[in-house]
Formats: sequence, structure tokens, C-alpha cells
Amino acid sequence: MTGFNPSNFTVAKAKPLPVVLLLDVSTSMQGNSIKELNSAVKEMVEDFASAEKNEIEILVSIITFGAEVLLHTPYTSAKDIEWQDLDVSGATPMGTAFSMAKAMIEDKETTPSRAYRPTIVLVSDGAPNDVWQQPLRELVNEGRSQKCDRMAMAIGSDASNNVLNEFVSGTENKVFTAQDSSQIQEFFKFVTMSVTTRTQSQNANVVPKEEEVQRLVKQEDNQQSEELEDEFI
Repeated sequence: MTGFNPSNFTVAKAKPLPVVLLLDVSTSMQGNSIKELNSAVKEMVEDFASAEKNEIEILVSIITFGAEVLLHTPYTSAKDIEWQDLDVSGATPMGTAFSMAKAMIEDKETTPSRAYRPTIVLVSDGAPNDVWQQPLRELVNEGRSQKCDRMAMAIGSDASNNVLNEFVSGTENKVFTAQDSSQIQEFFKFVTMSVTTRTQSQNANVVPKEEEVQRLVKQEDNQQSEELEDEFI
């Protein structure tokens, strides 16, 4: 008979579901755009923290591109993020941000093989001012990163839709266009629902279809407005 070994009783480690945000913080984002972006991302992170389960941990990483490309937040469990507002500066070095995201996804120590399929989210109000074609092609078409779900939002009419359309190619997502900064919140509600729905799914690698996510967002909005009505009775 074998003796008691406490190491046989370890709790299964939560499996990571990575979400990488590529956020434009160039000078043109100043004013309402950066204010709304900060508010929307903060709320999304809080919603992710509420949706985390014992088996699934939502890891959030934020890459910002403006005067420089920065790893604002390395992969961190949503519940452990202490949000720091983003500031604007500089131009739009989007190509370098693509390369950084690609390197993160390909590195198996940073994004482990046991992780669920990552989601990469791109937000921009302008066109890249650096070399972007090759870095984007490599991100979308090669290696592990081509399997990621990718979502993109164009803010205003100066955003480069051909770049954003190429970014979401191969996924079922369309580029979300925010005519003004007030719609930024709407896009992040969609991202939140898409990711949190996966935590409740039997297979968190399966990304829900756009229509399904829109339906769930609408359902949640209706529920919230009903609750507000109840408060005033």
C-alpha cells in the first residue's frame, strides 16, 4: 500500500483565456476619444474580473501605440488589474504594435500552449505612420497568431479601414465604426460579451458568432433598462 502523498491533491490550475488590446494613443485621440476609451476599457476589465471562473482566468494585456509602442499591461488576470488611465502623445506606429503582439502570441512562455484561443482587439482613429504591411500580414496569416480571434474599431472617418479590414480578415468579425467617441463603449460591450460568453461555453476555444453576441448585448441592455425603470417605481 502506498503512503499518503499530499502532492497528489493539487487543485487544477485555471486555464488562461488571453485578451490583447492594441490601443491607439496618438495625439489625435485627445479629448473625448481617450476619455471614452479609458472608461470603456476599465469597465470591460471589471466585467472580465466578474466573469472569471475557477477553471478559466481572463488574462488581459494592453499594448499602446503613440509617441512609442509600450507594453502598458503585460498579461495580468483581470481581477488583479489596477487600471491606469492612458495618456495621448505622438503619431500612429501601428506596424510596430502588430510586431509586438505577434511576438507575444508566438512566445510559448508568454502565451502558453494550454491557453484558450486568444482575442486581439485593435482600436484606432488614424492610419499607421510606420511600415505596417509586412507586420500585419505576418500577424494575420502566419504561425499561432493566425488562429486568434481579431476585432477592430475605427474611430471617426480618418481611421484607415483598409488596414482594419485586413486585420479582421479570416475571422467572422466586421470592423466596427464609431462615428464619434460615444460609440466606443458600445464596441467594448460587444468585446466583453464575446469573451465572457466563452467562459460559460463547453468549449472556450469556440468564438460565438456576431449575431449571437449582438443578441446577448441587446438582451443585457433591455434587462438593465428594466431594472432602472423598477428603481423609479
